[in-house]
Amino acid sequence: MSCFLNSQGKPVLMEMVKDIQENKGYLGDVDGLIGDGDHGMNMNKGFTIFASRFEDKDFSFSEGLNELGMVLMNEIGGSMGPIYGTILMDMAESIGKTDRDEIVLPDFATAVQAGLDGLCEIVDARIGDKTLVDTLAPATASLGKDAAAGADFAASLTRMKSAAEAGRDSTKDMVAKFGRSSRLGERSRGVLDAGSCSCCIILSAMADGILPLLK
Repeated sequence: MSCFLNSQGKPVLMEMVKDIQENKGYLGDVDGLIGDGDHGMNMNKGFTIFASRFEDKDFSFSEGLNELGMVLMNEIGGSMGPIYGTILMDMAESIGKTDRDEIVLPDFATAVQAGLDGLCEIVDARIGDKTLVDTLAPATASLGKDAAAGADFAASLTRMKSAAEAGRDSTKDMVAKFGRSSRLGERSRGVLDAGSCSCCIILSAMADGILPLLK
């Protein structure tokens, strides 16, 4: 069964940082259509703070997730900091519970599920409410299905990316139920949700970072 080593997971976090930094403008533009336009700036701030503190240090995948989660939780403000902080820190905790260096597909699927479960404990949003849940939930379900079926890890990561992208795209036809955009009602339809976009970027970057590490 293919796996990657938790101890060698630093490149995954750095891939996540790079992709958020590269998409700062895009996320700001999407958010500006029905929100206050600061999502890209806030996400870039958090990920860049993390990179500046840890890019010259060694850390594992789970340690990196936890440290990034704490930065987002405590230092970027707004609602998205606690949301992403919770997801990433709960993922890190799940991986730590395995007490093994090897991370196999069921471990990764369980970790992403823990992130979703943690999120759903602090927010009321569910699938169909035009939030990042619409990206994270189908990606989690795809991983869980593949893990249960004993699927190939690499192929499962590719399917997870596709599920995340489909979830992100589905928000375009939804009416926002939460956040600033919810005030617009029907006028929020026809635009992607910024949180779903950033979640898709993070999940895709995570997959792209893990793929070269699989053995």
